[in-house]
Amino acid sequence: MKPIHVMKTKRKVSLIAASVVVLGVTGPLTAEASTAASSKPLEWAKCEGSGLDPRQECATVEVPMDYSDPGGKKIGIAISRIPSEKPADRRGALLLIAGGPGGGSLDEISGKGQKLPQEVRNAYDLIGFDPRGVGRSAPVSCGLETEHLARSKFFPWPAPDGSVTGNMAAARRMADACERNGGELVRHINSRDNARDIDRIRAALGERKLSAWGLSYGAYLGAVYSQLFPHRTDRFVLDSNLDVNGDAYQGGGTRALWAGFEAGVEDVFPEFAKWASAPGNPDRLADTADEVRPLVLRLAARLDREPIPWPGANPAELSGNVLRQAMVDAFYDPDGFPGLAQLILAAQKGTVPPAPETPPEPLLQNGLSVALATFCNDGAWPRETAVYQKDVDESRTKYPLTAGMPRNATGCAAWPYPLKENPVRITDHGPSTVLLVQNERDPAAPLGGARKLRAALGKRAVMVTVNSTGHDAYLGNGNACGDRAVSRYLATGERPARDTYCA
Repeated sequence: MKPIHVMKTKRKVSLIAASVVVLGVTGPLTAEASTAASSKPLEWAKCEGSGLDPRQECATVEVPMDYSDPGGKKIGIAISRIPSEKPADRRGALLLIAGGPGGGSLDEISGKGQKLPQEVRNAYDLIGFDPRGVGRSAPVSCGLETEHLARSKFFPWPAPDGSVTGNMAAARRMADACERNGGELVRHINSRDNARDIDRIRAALGERKLSAWGLSYGAYLGAVYSQLFPHRTDRFVLDSNLDVNGDAYQGGGTRALWAGFEAGVEDVFPEFAKWASAPGNPDRLADTADEVRPLVLRLAARLDREPIPWPGANPAELSGNVLRQAMVDAFYDPDGFPGLAQLILAAQKGTVPPAPETPPEPLLQNGLSVALATFCNDGAWPRETAVYQKDVDESRTKYPLTAGMPRNATGCAAWPYPLKENPVRITDHGPSTVLLVQNERDPAAPLGGARKLRAALGKRAVMVTVNSTGHDAYLGNGNACGDRAVSRYLATGERPARDTYCA
């Protein structure tokens, strides 16, 4: 999560992913389902942008900005489609739900969607969309300060001594920026309304049921959709899953999404330590795996005291928290291990590599503004400094690698808008249509959180746990066994009979 889940150096992630298919209703509609009014026919046209599959076409679905005022102001949700590659085998539509929050899947059907096996691409129209506020769907921007666009600042790392005072001040500035610059839509960006928008997409496509592939936050959103519209779900794949109910944390599930980084980073670190101590590794950090952890902790502490100037970077220095954030980012994919090791080796010598490339500022402003609005509008976060200080102190003791960041104050500690609706609680009520796929070692969506979602879904779900490291399991950082299980379910409807471990 990047809760959480959030973004990644090589690939966008976010707190959290993808997916859905559409077919016929098998039971009574819920009250939520009845809100999906029929839409005028979609007007498909060539999509804007380069590098897209020539078959990809785009349209816009009109939805209420505020679902409590369905006759009021409307916004447009941008959607895309690549039709089934074998119409005779078509059975519905598969919606990709991107991670984030703040990410979109509008063009992912031309990217990761083409990695799907042929039988899946034959069975479905692939559907992408930008959630409300994102990209081409009424984009918002809070006009955050440049400082807060840095990952080591947007992620709420406390001061070197553990103080959260600076984080509370930053939270007020971020929240004030959203109130000042975010516009009316920023108060209506949340997971419930994202799910309602998905159901409007389903209706506009003329499908009676929807299937989905959701990653990270997209998996969370897929779970919310399946809870609000259970009899509109067909085959749902939830990938890289989060502790959606989050009972252990004041503020509900949204705080639990952030808190997942504690266990997630601890789960991945031993794999990094083994890699970083392997003989023959050109970026080797130590002779044994046991030496890597104290080495990293000592270096971060040294950089807390004596940051190294880093011209062109944001911030323009390599501090302990910048190193810690680089570690979190690298753990999303083992392909990131070499870059982290090279940064550590340079810092040990008092030098830095070239400043990392960053996305264009408008893209960062949009994605981070939507992420902030989603987390803040999804649950009532504590507003007292003492609450965060207590949680950070406990976290720093138990999980020193993440130094208290996962339980610290975000902009939600000063969010100016009251909570409109309570967080959606995931339960076992509804048809059994969900397949969870989960890497055993995931920095943003740890296995422990996925198991809580699995327990909450009860008989509605089966979970495939994959002996792999990184975020994004299916067709990403998982393994062939897990990929086969998911592909089989999407193509044929056959799930494992029980929870399965893919070694």
